[in-house]
Amino acid sequence: MPMTSPGIRSEGGVYVMYYMGGSYEETKIVDYLDEEKRGRVPEEAIIKGMKFKIGAAISQDGVTWGRVEGDDPSGACIAPYTPDDVNMQDLKDAKDENGQALNIPEELYCGWPEVVVNPVKQNENAKGAATDSNRNNFFMFYSTMLKDSKEKSIGYAVSVNGFAWSKRGVVMKPTPGTLDGAGCARCNVIRKAKLNGDGLWEEEENSWIMFYEGVSCEDGKHRVLAAESNDLKNWKKLGLAFDVGSGDAWDAQGVGSPHVIRLDDGFFRMYYTGECANGETAIGVAKSLDLVNWEREQAGVSFAFE
Repeated sequence: MPMTSPGIRSEGGVYVMYYMGGSYEETKIVDYLDEEKRGRVPEEAIIKGMKFKIGAAISQDGVTWGRVEGDDPSGACIAPYTPDDVNMQDLKDAKDENGQALNIPEELYCGWPEVVVNPVKQNENAKGAATDSNRNNFFMFYSTMLKDSKEKSIGYAVSVNGFAWSKRGVVMKPTPGTLDGAGCARCNVIRKAKLNGDGLWEEEENSWIMFYEGVSCEDGKHRVLAAESNDLKNWKKLGLAFDVGSGDAWDAQGVGSPHVIRLDDGFFRMYYTGECANGETAIGVAKSLDLVNWEREQAGVSFAFE
């Protein structure tokens, strides 16, 4: 089955790609539907490839890649949590770093990985942090659907080395009656930063912002919402960050899958997918100085002819 949504990082002289994929494993379609829609589909109807898992691959040149075998028997590094799975029994009674029960909910899939490096703080030793088995050097945020509630949510896992991961539960769930009341998915996490007088970006310590795709239960449209955190574990929702286009714009039906980078001109750029009235999709870009106010940019294309 297809593999998609790669996220690539460069760490320690190599590139690491995190991607999602589905196998030929069969699952019931009704497992992914709420009560209202279940009656429209035969109980025995099945689908292949929906039980997404997340894998990792490495490369030295960004061209040739080799898979890294994860802890799951399938080779994946992150798989949906299923209480009946004999390979996941340790998660039933799992606790966090403070000894609190995690109570991880059952998941139907894990996809759209977003991996963030937890930077070494000024009062930490870099070499010691890299080898500290109790330090969360990497955070992975992923999209999932909770089996019991059918809520599209964002879960997270932590890792010391970027390959062996431990689930920590859900960090972002829909809030009824809001712009993400019908689901949260496909996030991008970056550190807040400002351009100093020398034209260099200065990152704010312990200050993170998450852009994610929220689905409204009112009009069903997808929009880009934001949340902030000072520890990558607890997030405060900030609300709407980037709305759909107006009128008959090419992105008037929905915007999502945000990915934000910062450039030397002092602006942040958000690349996103947009959908128009006839269902066609394309990629757009918007810019911001403060990660709050975003302005759409018209991409310029030039062709060189010999």
